[in-house]
Amino acid sequence: MAQTSCVLLTADDRQRLGAIIGDRSRPLKHVQRARIILHSADRLPVLEVARRAGASRPAVWRWQQRFAEEGIDGLLRDKTRAPGKPPVPKETVARVLAITCSEPPGEVTHWTGRAVARIVGLSLRTIQRIWQAHRLQPHRIRTFKRSSDPAFAEKVENIVGLYMNPPAHAVVLSIDEKSQIQALSRTRPGTPVGPGRPATMTHDYKRHGTTTLFAALDILDGSVIGRCMQRHRHQEFIRFLNAVEASVPAGKVIHAVLDNYAAHKHPRVRAWLSRHPRWTFHFTPTSASWMNAVEGFFSALTRRRLRRGEFVSIVDLQAAIRRYINQHNDAPKPFVWTKPADAIMAKLNRQPEPFE
Repeated sequence: MAQTSCVLLTADDRQRLGAIIGDRSRPLKHVQRARIILHSADRLPVLEVARRAGASRPAVWRWQQRFAEEGIDGLLRDKTRAPGKPPVPKETVARVLAITCSEPPGEVTHWTGRAVARIVGLSLRTIQRIWQAHRLQPHRIRTFKRSSDPAFAEKVENIVGLYMNPPAHAVVLSIDEKSQIQALSRTRPGTPVGPGRPATMTHDYKRHGTTTLFAALDILDGSVIGRCMQRHRHQEFIRFLNAVEASVPAGKVIHAVLDNYAAHKHPRVRAWLSRHPRWTFHFTPTSASWMNAVEGFFSALTRRRLRRGEFVSIVDLQAAIRRYINQHNDAPKPFVWTKPADAIMAKLNRQPEPFE
């Protein structure tokens, strides 16, 4: 497109265009068009007109042509445009959803947007909009593991009951170990986060040994008792139980939630338990470590302190873990379990709803 008309203005035209520019209630697009015509009438080059009016060269040519054809009134209205594309029929949308929720043909495992678009005859972007509107994500998959524990329901009801209605004059502790915590140091210094740039760290690292963190989370106040030890055996577990026993006030009954690790059921551990009658162990169902509340603390520890940490020795790593636990205990938050046992069992036995 190029300039095909010459702008000539009368005194009345200039006065009217000046009034449009000076009217603060006018839409900005009307002011811009009036400036284009006034600057064009001064015989300025197209580039200069575009610069002064804040428009592009095609826009200058377009409104010069419109003024030549319709005058100032043509600047104040937009031409009617052809209607947009009609919405996708409901039958077609239903077909897209049905195809996406069905088994794909051939040796592929899931549908892609392009594969559905070829079958239905729509564009890839249209398929993506339909998926987004109906929250379909065929490229994603979630893994799960169902517990095979025959006493699953009883254990869930027992542990959830402790979390939601702890006994009076009792302490409920969630106990577990985070083993094989590596003391890693990076081979080169990283860079801090900046505008438009994430923090960086080298992919390679140096190993300086491992440690195991034994931790007990008090669900009533959220505080944590933690000890770092070199090995992960029943001997270390008994030492940790003795440390917890010494820290809990006398006269308090202790209910401990644990997983099914062999060290927790060792004969010497059972003998220790018989010598401490105020302790009661509650084991989580098999393959249900998500019921152990201290796992949330381990997750936060990994994300906020360990994953990006620099540790030149095991001693350095253990000191960092102790500092994190002390900082956590300065402002602990009680653990709150909100899902009752019957809701967990109902979700476990839920059947997927058929697509209509």
